[in-house]
Amino acid sequence: MVDKIRRTKIRQILTDGKSGEELCVKGWVRTKRESKNVAFVALNDGSTINNLQLVLDVPKTDEKVLRKITTGASISVIGKLAESQGAGQAFEVLVEKIEVLGEADPEVYPLQPKRHSLEFLREIAHLRPRTNTFGAILRVRHEMAYALHSFFHKKGFLNLHTPILTASDAEGAGETFRVTTLDLNNVPKNDEGEVDYKQDFFEKETNLTVSGQLEGELAALAVSEIYTFGPTFRAENSNTTRHLAEFWMVEPEMAFYDLDDTMDLAEEMLKYVVKHALDNCQDDLAFLNKRAEDEEKTKPQNQRSEMSLLERLQFVADNDFERLSYTDAIEILKRSKPNQKKKFQYLIDEWGADLQSEHERFLVEKHFKKPVILFNYPKNIKAFYMRQNDDNKTVAAMDVLFPGIGEIVGGSQREERLSNLETRMDEMNIPKEELSWYLDTRRFGTVPHSGYGLGFERMIQFVTGMGNIRDVIPFPRTPGNCEF
Repeated sequence: MVDKIRRTKIRQILTDGKSGEELCVKGWVRTKRESKNVAFVALNDGSTINNLQLVLDVPKTDEKVLRKITTGASISVIGKLAESQGAGQAFEVLVEKIEVLGEADPEVYPLQPKRHSLEFLREIAHLRPRTNTFGAILRVRHEMAYALHSFFHKKGFLNLHTPILTASDAEGAGETFRVTTLDLNNVPKNDEGEVDYKQDFFEKETNLTVSGQLEGELAALAVSEIYTFGPTFRAENSNTTRHLAEFWMVEPEMAFYDLDDTMDLAEEMLKYVVKHALDNCQDDLAFLNKRAEDEEKTKPQNQRSEMSLLERLQFVADNDFERLSYTDAIEILKRSKPNQKKKFQYLIDEWGADLQSEHERFLVEKHFKKPVILFNYPKNIKAFYMRQNDDNKTVAAMDVLFPGIGEIVGGSQREERLSNLETRMDEMNIPKEELSWYLDTRRFGTVPHSGYGLGFERMIQFVTGMGNIRDVIPFPRTPGNCEF
């Protein structure tokens, strides 16, 4: 064994290494170049996007071991750190001992040193984290999760773990995954010929949650400020670059907040996490920025972004978000050139239209050229729990719109008035008996309160510049795909 010396991560070596020190390093081989006397191996352990170069004395290295050092193989080495003779790297390791931990047959190992398409890499999602792109995405994803927890912790919010199994549908959309222990080949029926859920595990119809919001409200109306951070599920048969069946949501709920307070918090949160990425993911973002620039060059000129990835991130961190009402946004969109020239896929003819991604991106990228917060939406296109405004046409809802992806945050002031909430539930055919626990918070000590949801994967899309949401979650769940 060559690992009697404690392993040092490559990131630490490249940051704090001292020439001449003896160390042990382990990782996966990216490339090997070999001549008669010397071999150069690029090693990566996932702690950084940067590789560490290993220098092997070929005549002194066992030929059988040398043959096993191929792309994808895992190795452990002991050697001395030296200042690198080559360009682009500060250090290299002069190898004294080497052990192959796991071989990777180059005839069948699918990740060879060449550019692979994102579509191909989705088919081997179990191996794609070993690529530069997906290693960078995983590290950025971790930093973003850490930044969100850090932000809410500093603000005094409590992290609430809401149920994944639930009997309610928070959105009222009905696009849920059913959960059952019933024998699907012999489903029990009641006297009316319907499924007898009394014989099921929970004795009632149960599904995977679409949101932790309703349960989050319960806790906020006791401890004032909470946030959830967990998986949510939508059985929406959509194969777009923006939709997943399983994704992660961050959902703060705040007692004593009105809509303005909520917009303030969302803007502060988004700026905080974007600045955290700029400060703590520099190497990965530099790589992803170059990758995004190369991708932009393949697009028609009129579809290219006016700003690079790093410029977009800096722009969000540095600028106040534009705020305007839904009504004002509709007027802007109606008068816009894409609408008048019928370039929009969904034309804006009248007030009340449900805005699509193309409309949101026009407002952000073309009209205001900065992030936008829209507020006071028509009540007919929003959920039952949103607070009705005095005009009886709109609700105190808000969406934060970002370049490239459109809506990234959606929220509202919640309807705290019991009679108004019950009336709205009746209008939308939402059974009050099943949500009596939710209505109790309006019966006993109700207060104005608000909340919103951040789609975590959409946030990662924005920060990494990736065009498809399936590439920012380790194992995407989509229609027809539940692999790994």
